[in-house]
Parts: sequence; structure tokens; C-alpha cells
Amino acid sequence: MIDFNNYKALTFDCYGTLIDWENGILGALKPLLLAHNSNLDNEQILELFAKFEAELEKGEYLKYREVLRRVVQKFGERFGFEPTADELNSLADSIQHWLPFPDTVEALQILKQKFKLVIISNVDDDLFAFSAKHLKVEFDQIITAEQAKSYKPSLNNFRLAIERIDLPLEQILHVAASVYHDIVTAKSLGLSTVWVNRRADQKAVIATGFSIKST
Repeated sequence: MIDFNNYKALTFDCYGTLIDWENGILGALKPLLLAHNSNLDNEQILELFAKFEAELEKGEYLKYREVLRRVVQKFGERFGFEPTADELNSLADSIQHWLPFPDTVEALQILKQKFKLVIISNVDDDLFAFSAKHLKVEFDQIITAEQAKSYKPSLNNFRLAIERIDLPLEQILHVAASVYHDIVTAKSLGLSTVWVNRRADQKAVIATGFSIKST
């Protein structure tokens, strides 16, 4: 059991942990694909999204809006259609409508009474600003991929956060849904972690880049 009295700051991944990004992704991509006669199920869409996104984030740094544009382009290449300019932008534009999980806002407001709250997210500053309005809490620090010029699971993003938080590692607890993007890297730096299993009732977590096996 974790003794939360040992911590002064909680760092959070945003999309997939606080914001329901899988429904956000599906809400943008499913109608786009159907419009081009590509009838994929939810898991197929999320699996391909995760694959394309990871490929793009491993290369030279691109702003996340551009990553998402190229994800849409890759769907077009895979299924034989050329997305329009509006379609290329549709996934990034949809982020402003992605909503928190039902338990997110109340939990953050309660935690804010005791802890510094920090975001470490693979996103652009302006895109996170949309999500911040939905989260309804003031974060003490916001570290984005745009600021770090890299994407988790890069160590760089976490090191930047640790530097800005300016607390001993043992007083920082990282909270995230993705083992691949967050938990492994945070642990490697000596941070304590909490894994939030947002898909406990499903066989695999696709968009967050790792699988769950029953034990």
C-alpha cells in the first residue's frame, strides 16, 4: 500500500488517465473512415492509431498537431484514400471536445487540497489548454511535449518535470494509465508510480501502447 503522506507532488499523464482519449480518438476517426468506406471496429482503429503515433513520435520532433495530421494521412495511405485538409486537421481539432473520465474532476479537486498537481503530457501547449478547461483545477506545473521537444517514454520529459517541481524524487508520485509511455520510464528515474487501469474490463489497452494479461 502507498502511504500518500510521503508525497508532496502528484504528476499526471493527461490523455488516457484524466481525459477519455480513446473515445475522443474514435469519435474523430470512426466517421472519417466510414466516409471513405473503411468500416473498422474500435480496437482496429485504436491499434492502428497507437502504431502510427508511436512511429511518428520516435522520429525528429514534430508538434503534436502535426503528429495527428500525419496519423490521419497514414490511415488514408493504409486504406486507399486522400484525406481533405479539413480531415487532416479533424483529429487535432477534436481534442477540444474530449472529456474527462467521470471520476477525474472531483478527484483532482480533492487532491489539490493536499498536493501540488503537475501534468506531464504528450501534447502541444495550445491543445492542452482546451483540456485544462474541462479538468477544472489549477495545476502547479504543466509540462508538455512541445516544451520538452520530445515525447514520452523519453526520459527528457520526466527530467524536465522533476527539475521544475524542485522536490526530492521520494516526494513525487507519478500517476498514469500507460505502462509504455509513463510507468516504466518514471520508475527508471526512481519515481514512485500508480498505474490507473482504465480498461480493466477489456482484454488489452491498445491506444496506450501495452497489453494486460489476467493473473
